[in-house]
Amino acid sequence: MALTATSQDGTFAERTRGGAYVETKLKGLLDGLVAFWIFMGGLVIIEPSPYEFAFALALPLGFFAGLKFFRANSPLLILTAVFSPFALTAAFQAKANPPTTTLAYAGVTIFMLLTAFFIANYVTEAPQDRARRIMRAYTAIAVISAIVGTLGYLGLIHAGFDLTLYGRAKAFFKDPNVFGPFLILPAVVALQRLLFGSRRQILINGSIVLILMVGVFVSFSRAAWGNLLGSAVLMFILSFALEANARDKVRMIIIAMVGIIFVLIALGGLLSIPTVGKLFTERASVEQNYDSGENGRFGRQGFAFELALSHPLGIGPGEFRTLRNTEEPHDTYANVLHVYGWGGAFCYYGLIIMTLIRGFSALFRRSPNRRLLVPLMAVYIPLIIEAGIIDIDHWRHYFLIVGMIWGVTAGYLRVKPGENRVTALA
Repeated sequence: MALTATSQDGTFAERTRGGAYVETKLKGLLDGLVAFWIFMGGLVIIEPSPYEFAFALALPLGFFAGLKFFRANSPLLILTAVFSPFALTAAFQAKANPPTTTLAYAGVTIFMLLTAFFIANYVTEAPQDRARRIMRAYTAIAVISAIVGTLGYLGLIHAGFDLTLYGRAKAFFKDPNVFGPFLILPAVVALQRLLFGSRRQILINGSIVLILMVGVFVSFSRAAWGNLLGSAVLMFILSFALEANARDKVRMIIIAMVGIIFVLIALGGLLSIPTVGKLFTERASVEQNYDSGENGRFGRQGFAFELALSHPLGIGPGEFRTLRNTEEPHDTYANVLHVYGWGGAFCYYGLIIMTLIRGFSALFRRSPNRRLLVPLMAVYIPLIIEAGIIDIDHWRHYFLIVGMIWGVTAGYLRVKPGENRVTALA
């Protein structure tokens, strides 16, 4: 009997070790696939893009790799479940567009919400390690995109597709107004590392910041310019007030002053190029000719809110531009009322409110993970302000930022040995 028991115990132990080995390998594979998925977020010249296909692989692998679902992130899943029937119902209200088109649009939004839920749970389990892995992949594709977009704008490289649109850089995106904002989070993260990192990191992160700032500049997106400036200033203020000691504050002030000088020199060099200076002058004006008038941006936004009041179920994706206008309202808060109905819009507004509450409540609590949260919130706040003048409800990096905020806050006190003196996100 003893021999049998020993044999059974040994077999059980071998199976346990074997299961743990497989799970460890699957987790390593999941980490690599998540990094690949995030990297693909900068290659969206076609739809469905590689980003969607990569997530379709990462999601089931997460189940096999033992990815945990945390109760703190359950509101994201509940919100997705509540949002979905409203979005699908609104899709059937469309008259000018076929159901296949409108249902696909609603499906993409539901998909994006699921990516936020996935990222939230992925980050929660090991905030510092996994947030950094995400940001390394994000920064890599952002730098590549900025370089390609800038060189394409200057006419120094050519691809099998246009790297510019309306004379503005767009790199691997369909629109310069998406390309520019995509670069902002990695730029702000690199700036944070510049402020708190070692002397050896100053050159690397300074170069990253400069490359990404030039990329944002040549997108000639006024919203992206304001977003980058607001995010950088907000990150500096939050870091200065919440994270910096007396020595850090002196260092930050010196770096900020030197950085401003370098930025002005770089901008001066760019503006000395005649075509760049001319386009900058045109784009820098507060109001463009397509902003004013009844069918201008602001006129469309007013009409959009009036129209929404009489259509509680929504009018469906793409319907607004078939009415008296030929363009969308370019206001996310008005657009979601039409595309998802009142119920879907309230879910969307609720996501923003819950994310802000979670983020702010965590910012004012001490944790080694707070420095992860600072750049995320610094970028998120200007981004939701920017949403008032552009449609962001299908921006992949928007839902990535939301998921990371939820993940970091859900695992706010979760640290591994040696992570209690972390300096920055990337």
